[in-house]
Amino acid sequence: ATRTKSADVERADSGIGQMPARRWRNRASETLSSLQAWEAHRPCTDCGERDLPVETDVQNCNQRRADLCEKCCKRRTERKESVLEFVNTEASYGEDLRIIKEEFYLPMQAAGLLSQEQLQGIFSNIQELIDLNENFLEILQEEIDQAFDQGDNDLMTVCIGEIFLEFVNMLPAFQTYCLQQSSSVNMLNALEKEKELLRIFLNVSQNDNTALRRMNLRSFLMAPLQRVTKYPLLLSRIIKATTEYHPDHGSLREAKSRIESHLEHINMKTKQEGNSWTLRSFRQDSKKKREVINIEMRETALKTVGWLREETRFVMEGSLQLAQPPDGQWVKKGSKTLKFQNMQVLLLVNMKRVSESSLESAEPGPVKDAVLVLIRDKNNGKFHLLREPLRLSNCIVSTDPDCDDTFELIEIRREAFVFRDSDRARTHHWFRQIRRYSRELGSWKKRRNALPNIMISAPHTRP
Repeated sequence: ATRTKSADVERADSGIGQMPARRWRNRASETLSSLQAWEAHRPCTDCGERDLPVETDVQNCNQRRADLCEKCCKRRTERKESVLEFVNTEASYGEDLRIIKEEFYLPMQAAGLLSQEQLQGIFSNIQELIDLNENFLEILQEEIDQAFDQGDNDLMTVCIGEIFLEFVNMLPAFQTYCLQQSSSVNMLNALEKEKELLRIFLNVSQNDNTALRRMNLRSFLMAPLQRVTKYPLLLSRIIKATTEYHPDHGSLREAKSRIESHLEHINMKTKQEGNSWTLRSFRQDSKKKREVINIEMRETALKTVGWLREETRFVMEGSLQLAQPPDGQWVKKGSKTLKFQNMQVLLLVNMKRVSESSLESAEPGPVKDAVLVLIRDKNNGKFHLLREPLRLSNCIVSTDPDCDDTFELIEIRREAFVFRDSDRARTHHWFRQIRRYSRELGSWKKRRNALPNIMISAPHTRP
């Protein structure tokens, strides 16, 4: 039995042979080398390319970020530097704003050098800009600190574009300041010649106050203009260093487009008011031109309804065709009998904020009011309202199967309007949005089981 087992073992050992065993060892060695080569050239997590260099120096290998190619390593470094530059320059801009208030405005007010009206004329809405900067900078710094706390040393989780869009309400504040800049400087020049004490205060402050860095008041008053024109450049640097697969890439582009459109709008306003100065000009394509027009229409609508900007949401806006039927029999005759005119229409919603602070980015609360603002096409460079806004709480919106390319809006006890868009699907979208707020806010829904056709004078029943 012992001899048999030995023989079996000997046959088992000698059955593989020396050559196959050597080939097996060589194949295992080749496989290990292939795995090591793949590990050295594994796909980059950012771009997916396989151009990771083989590191011979252990120290360099440890320093190089894992799973990243050299190109993406460099891009991440550039992005981190651009993000930190955005935040640091925002902090420096905020410091200049505080100098304007604490070193100029408050001392001049306390000493009685200027009246409150004169101070308002020179410093404009500087306090609003200070408050916006403090809130904006606080959110930015929180994002930076949170990224470092979570081990994100490259700041890839910091989304500057999203944060900028959340604080887009600071752009109208910049516009207010910029449009008053010319008159502010003229007033300062006139008062400095007129008041000797003011001239002495400004000279002493510039020469002896170390916080001013030998800069005069006019230089500090230019800080908001310089900051708002620098936003597109800073955003462009971050966009260039951000891969298109990054979740913030789209928001960054949208933020850059929004700020450029506002700058073009400010330039247009300054030309209309006869000012010679303009902010930095940007190449204006058709999309930016449309956005500038939209900004002007929104301002007209806000001024008309008198709502706070931070409580207002623009649900829809665009061109619609409008007709006013002479009677309720137009459905039988068809919409071809109606005379339509082109109109710019904006659907505005007034949201009740959860927070009472107008500077906090709070979640919107319930809808308080909704209106349709009807604006005639631009004439002589200005927009004109067709009529006072249509409050949807006093309107009934309906459609008819026989005229599915239009919808009707009836203002209770007043007028009726028929709307349509050149695109039928967009007409239906307008109808659904307007009807939604009309039903949500309408006081008529409390009457007679909320049947809208009870209120309609026309004999036709519309769903």
